[in-house]
Amino acid sequence: MKLVLLLTGKTDQAWIRDGVAEYEKRISKYGRLEIVTLPDVKNPGNRTADWVKSKEAERMVSFFRADDHVVLLDERGKGYSTLEMAEWLRKAMMLPAKRIVFVVGGPYGFDPSVTARADHSVSLSRLTFSHQVVRLLFAEQLYRVLSVNAGDPYHHE
Repeated sequence: MKLVLLLTGKTDQAWIRDGVAEYEKRISKYGRLEIVTLPDVKNPGNRTADWVKSKEAERMVSFFRADDHVVLLDERGKGYSTLEMAEWLRKAMMLPAKRIVFVVGGPYGFDPSVTARADHSVSLSRLTFSHQVVRLLFAEQLYRVLSVNAGDPYHHE
């Protein structure tokens, strides 16, 4: 099963890029994580948040394949402990889907068309994080979850 992290817009903070790259390297011990960055919406100007989300959604939906298992990283998603998330991912990796696509939305969240396409939604916390910081938090958690599932002593519980 291929794991994909789909991002909206470039990461503009070097420390976040460096952190994600570090976890991407660590994750490679367990499999491949493909990180795909969709371009920012050009010239949003004074457009509404809904307009920006709809433009982002067009790109996201066109990226998805029919057999993808799409997982939104959203503050309103299901919350898990690390061990619960590890168990969920272990089961999800047995699905007939070829890819699990984890999606980080833009600064305004997700358009309803993306939410409708999603198979699952995960919250990394009840706290609100910027869409930039979520990239790093998710990469770290994915590494932790994969290490738990591999039986490595990374998680101390």
